[in-house]
Amino acid sequence: MRTRTSAAFIGAFALTAALTGCGPTEDPADDTPSDQEQAAEETSSDYNDADVDYISGMIPHHQQAVQMSEMMLEKDDVEPEVQTLAEDIRDAQGPEIEQMESWLDAWGASDEASDHGDMEDMDHEDMGDGEDMGGEMDGDAMGGEMGHEGMMSEDDLEQLDESTGTAASSLFLEQMIVHHEGAVASAEQHLQDGESPEALELSESIIESQQAEIEQMEELLTDL
Repeated sequence: MRTRTSAAFIGAFALTAALTGCGPTEDPADDTPSDQEQAAEETSSDYNDADVDYISGMIPHHQQAVQMSEMMLEKDDVEPEVQTLAEDIRDAQGPEIEQMESWLDAWGASDEASDHGDMEDMDHEDMGDGEDMGGEMDGDAMGGEMGHEGMMSEDDLEQLDESTGTAASSLFLEQMIVHHEGAVASAEQHLQDGESPEALELSESIIESQQAEIEQMEELLTDL
């Protein structure tokens, strides 16, 4: 009798466990937001037009720095120190682009960056063959938009892409110094006009990191 009762109990327990195991299960990964979505959710609601203008202009500015850096990383005859710098710039500014895009999404201004990019293309087309690097032009000539200072023209980028050896290293450093100086100037202006805590913190970081890289690049230029 005891044996039958135990067997019945074990059978009932096994049936309950089986039914429970067949029930629907939730995959916790399905509810996990992406890093960009989470960043957007955590973005402060405090911002103004200066923040939107600055960030939407700085995204294509960063994208061009990444593009220039990748050009150098594809070359196999440039100075190792210059390639290391290019890798550092790419690795630092790539994540910052994603961060800035998440802020524009949170602010409902995700279309602003593409508008700035279109304007920059127009500015480059209107420069003419007589213009030098974008950084030698004043803000009004570049459209007056924050984030566009120091941008290279299509001719500048083509010249960098076609250059080789020491000439490529030198040209990259010269162009990136101008590019960084434009970013620092835009960041300094944003510190005066912006309101978003996250964007203001980014501007402070850009000033500190890119000013240090400017000094590094100036030293590298003298050693070439």
